[in-house]
Parts: sequence; structure tokens; C-alpha cells
Amino acid sequence: MKRYRALALFSGGLDSMIAVKLIKEQGIDVTALFIDTGFGSTKENMELIKERALECGADFEVVDIKESFIKEILFSPKYGYGKNFNPCIDCHANMTRVAKSILPRYDAHFIISGEVLAQRPMSQRKDALLQVKKLADDMEDNLLLRPLSAKLLEPTKPELEGWVDREKLLDISGRNREKQLELAKKYGFEDYENPGGGCLLTDRKFSERLRDFIKYDTLKAEDVEVLKVGRHLRLDSGVKLVVGRNESENKKLRELGYEKMILIDVEDLPSPVSLCDKGVSESDMKLIAKIILTFTKAKSDEKYNVLFGEKQIQESPFESRNDIAKYYL
Repeated sequence: MKRYRALALFSGGLDSMIAVKLIKEQGIDVTALFIDTGFGSTKENMELIKERALECGADFEVVDIKESFIKEILFSPKYGYGKNFNPCIDCHANMTRVAKSILPRYDAHFIISGEVLAQRPMSQRKDALLQVKKLADDMEDNLLLRPLSAKLLEPTKPELEGWVDREKLLDISGRNREKQLELAKKYGFEDYENPGGGCLLTDRKFSERLRDFIKYDTLKAEDVEVLKVGRHLRLDSGVKLVVGRNESENKKLRELGYEKMILIDVEDLPSPVSLCDKGVSESDMKLIAKIILTFTKAKSDEKYNVLFGEKQIQESPFESRNDIAKYYL
């Protein structure tokens, strides 16, 4: 008897875990693909996502599309954006298109997704799900199967050809999670992401940072990693400043090795790791030094040495963090 394999668009969320399990239960092999656009949550843990895929009985692979996503999808989505900077329909279609292009690599036959009809008002309406198939060039091939809502949608090739038993798929619709939670209990899933929390492009503050960045520079994948971390400030001169908020962010900023900005240190005083644009003027250095010192225990009537690479500036902090508020993004 022929063995079939599906490629799963896998986020590590409960819906994608259930989608994999439903297909595995039908004796079909599954490779879970995490399509990495670069805009995943700051809490994203690839090892944890891999563990969830393995728990469902799937192989796991990461497919890096960061640069192509920025160049081809982010700034020119055919179906526009959601509430913030999120081109959800185009993004889902692109993931499907990527998965289709690598089906032969895995000797796979079709694609599955954890999408649920009407769960999200913009990107998961019935017409939006159809738009995804059209944009992914899947209308004729008909290889994208959504197991959680399959009975409410037109049959796909895997169902029509008998690779998958349609009767064993589900008819979930809407935002109520009762059925998914019931299935999580049945399958013993205890660790999974909440829905809708995995993409930073849906986040208002991150979207504001992104819009600010592209006013001044061309976005590349390495820039996104910095946008995810710390406090972001823009001076009146246009100079960008990033200040770590905690030990974890300080470590990340120091380890990034971000070549577009210079690392700033305070002598003889614990301080947040900070980065600013290269080629900054001395007057902006003084302002930046005051801002950074304001996030330390520096005394407002004393001066401290702040190092911008080999350049040293002596400054005092602002009396209050309120003096910094106007620079925040």
C-alpha cells in the first residue's frame, strides 16, 4: 500500500498541532515546516516548536525565507494589510507557495494548514481562504488541505483521490476554542501557543518601529532582529538609539554584532547595553549619553564617562525619565 506524506505549515500553535495529528491518525507521514519570515514573536523558541512537532509524530524542518519575504511580500501585498503591518493573506499564500515548491524534496504529496474558517475576521473568512489558494497558484492543483475546517470547505485533491478520509476531518468554524481544547485533552497536549500571538507584524508598537525604520533606511533581515529588542528612540536629528530593558535584552543586543550601529558603554556604572547610529554628531552623543544615564542610578548633579567606541563623552543624566518621553517610538 502506498504511503503518502504531507507538508504541514507548522507554527507550534494548538491548531497546527491538531492538524498534524488528524493527518497522522490516517497513516500519513507528516513533515512539519516552520516557515521563518523573521517576524516571529520575541519569545519564539525553535527547539520548543520542534518538540511540539515531534510530540505530534511529525518530522520538523525550518525553512528560512526572511530576505525573500521582505523583498517580495512585506511592502507590496496584493491583498493589503490587516490592522497593523500584517499582510496576512499574502503571507499565508506565500507560505503555501513555498511549501508547494519543495514537495519533491520531501517526496510529499500535499500540504496541510491549521487554519480555521472564520477564526480571524480578515484572513480566515471563506473568501480569504479562497484568495490564499488563488494567490498560491493552488486552484488547479488543489493540494492545500485545512483539516480542522475541511468539511465546511470544498474537497481538496487529497480527499477526492482518497489519500485522506474526509469523514475523519473536522467542521470547526469561528473563534470558539471548545473543540480544540477538547482535542488537546484527548491527545495529551499541554504545552502550546495561544492563537494569534506569533507574528510581530500584528503588533501595533512593532509596526510603528518598522514604519519609522523604513523612513530612514532599507530594511534587511538583520535589521528585524534589532527591531525586536529594547527601547527604541529617535532623536530630532534622525539618529536612532536602542536601549536594553533587562539582562536578557542586554545580552541579545551585545551578541547581535549589528554593524549598522555602534555599541555604547558607561564607565564605572552598571548601565543598559545601548546602540546608536554610526557617524553621530558630538551634540547628539551628549544627548544620547544623558538618555542612557537616565536609565541608570547615576546622580543628576554628577558627570560620568560614556564611551561611543573610542570616543568619550562626559555627561549627567536627565532629572526624570519624563524628559526622554518625546523620543520614544
